[in-house]
Amino acid sequence: MTIGREPPMVRGEESCKAEEIVELAKAHKARVVSRPGGRILADALVAQGIDHVFEVPGESYLDVLDGLYAVRDKLQLITCRFEAGAVNMAEAFGKLTGRPAAAMVTRGPGACHGAIGVHIAMQDSTPLLLFVGQIPSDQTDREAFQEIDYRRMFGSVAKWVTQIDHVGRIPEIVAHAVDIAVSGRPGPVVIALPEDMQRQTVEVPDIGPATITPPRPDPAALVKLSALLARARKPLALLGGSRWSEAGRAAIRSFLTRHELPVTVGFRRQALYDGTFDNFVGDLGVGADPALIAKAKEADLVLAIGARLGEATTQGYTLFEPAGGVPIVHIYPDGGEIGRVFRPTLGIVSDLNTFAEAAALIDPPRIGWRAWTQELRALREAGREVPDYPGPLNLGTVMRELETLLAPDAIVTTDAGNFATWAPRFINFGERQSYIGPCNGAMGYAVPAAVGAKIAFPERMVVATVGDGGFLMTGPEIATAFHHGVAPIVLVFNNQMYGSIRMHQERHFPCRVSGTALTNPDFARFIEAFGGHGEVVTETAGFAPAFRRAVESGRPAVIELVTNPEQITTRATIADLRAATKAPKAAAKPRRQPVQKRSQGNPRRGAASALASPSLSPISAPRE
Repeated sequence: MTIGREPPMVRGEESCKAEEIVELAKAHKARVVSRPGGRILADALVAQGIDHVFEVPGESYLDVLDGLYAVRDKLQLITCRFEAGAVNMAEAFGKLTGRPAAAMVTRGPGACHGAIGVHIAMQDSTPLLLFVGQIPSDQTDREAFQEIDYRRMFGSVAKWVTQIDHVGRIPEIVAHAVDIAVSGRPGPVVIALPEDMQRQTVEVPDIGPATITPPRPDPAALVKLSALLARARKPLALLGGSRWSEAGRAAIRSFLTRHELPVTVGFRRQALYDGTFDNFVGDLGVGADPALIAKAKEADLVLAIGARLGEATTQGYTLFEPAGGVPIVHIYPDGGEIGRVFRPTLGIVSDLNTFAEAAALIDPPRIGWRAWTQELRALREAGREVPDYPGPLNLGTVMRELETLLAPDAIVTTDAGNFATWAPRFINFGERQSYIGPCNGAMGYAVPAAVGAKIAFPERMVVATVGDGGFLMTGPEIATAFHHGVAPIVLVFNNQMYGSIRMHQERHFPCRVSGTALTNPDFARFIEAFGGHGEVVTETAGFAPAFRRAVESGRPAVIELVTNPEQITTRATIADLRAATKAPKAAAKPRRQPVQKRSQGNPRRGAASALASPSLSPISAPRE
């Protein structure tokens, strides 16, 4: 028998085979029954392996909702309270699993609210499907009620935008949308669903997922990579990207540890590499250690593995020379991103996981950079030493305590804002832990992302970190956690201001506080109103017990951290910023407001804020 060929058929086997094919065709045809578009769409999602839909209902896709009812044993429908929250939950699901979830919103206002999640998915390279209800086809271009041209609206913030005008094409378009969302550089796809199309009935078969071999690195490129490493004395690896598998992470870890390469991660990609390893040297992004940034500029070889080399990671495109000063090896699944800003010495188009598996087989050269790796690791650990921050609540100490309190497989979500620099500076996330946040800097992400994460992984500890500004954007989405029986823990950093904007304001217009102060509710009572667990922490010693009580409660929880508004970043106070700028001589001295003491660590009640309005905060705190 010739290997690789079918064995010869015996007499009668050929006719049996033909009969079997005919029977299979008949069975397949029997399954293709006439269905309305709403049911066809629901079946198409199931056929593509989509098992979660996050939605805010609307009359523009009632037929789809009815179709989802029919497949409720195969697909979990998550009812949310705000479209931005729903799409953020779906984005967090895709970011954590590598598989796209679906979000559904109604036309017009619903689509506008949900657009922020599409922008997050695009800039974070997260696979996502967003379905938007649409007006009936015969009303197009009349500016009908809630009419929007979604191709124009989402054209610059999604990988693909389409509209299903013919009901028979639903399986085809949904299958293609999934392929686009997960291929190359992953991203969001937006699909509009006209009302009348959803009600039309047709016989059409379902389409399953495609098996596609991911792009592999050119063997010649790996030889060049090995040669570049052999010449390096101060190499630096920069990890980023999305859709890393467990096998891929294990392989890239093997490559990086065997070569003893110093490893940093891109903006909000902290959990891509085990921070406890001796070759992890920190993150490059907003709030990065200035010492690490300086050392990164000394590197004589940069391995950018999955990192897009965007503005935040490259410190405003200043970390490297765009013309190609330091040799850069850029590994990315989309060739269009390689060399987009920084011209690499070597560009490798490859799926990240297949690259990692190939790189793990490269034998290390004679390593001449051990002292360099040790130096960078020492800087990382020195940066984690907690300064004696002024005020009763030391957030540095709180973060170091949180590191010990997190479960080994905990998921931490973060919002946008200055508060978000505390955890990356002081916490070394472990191998099985996850840390996700919006790379596009969108506020209002952390709470819905935590709810989505807990729905995706109900057995894992999920902790959201969010500022007081971001919490009141989407904090009510915690209602979705109660509705679906999951219990994330939310840490609210309360400094009564939009902190990052206040920081820039003090740099450019010192002492002229305008539009950045906030008035907040009692956050502990807020969660208690839902039936959850609330805590208020005003002193360092109160955090660990409060966190343990929140975990033990088994309910959704909010822990309010009443922070010192003067400590505007982990490395600077408002006084520092003002001192660095020539303050106007005629600036009026800010008045203090009366202070009311809040209860410490009370799981049942909170009182009024323990600190004055941040816009009127004292400025006498010493520098770090």
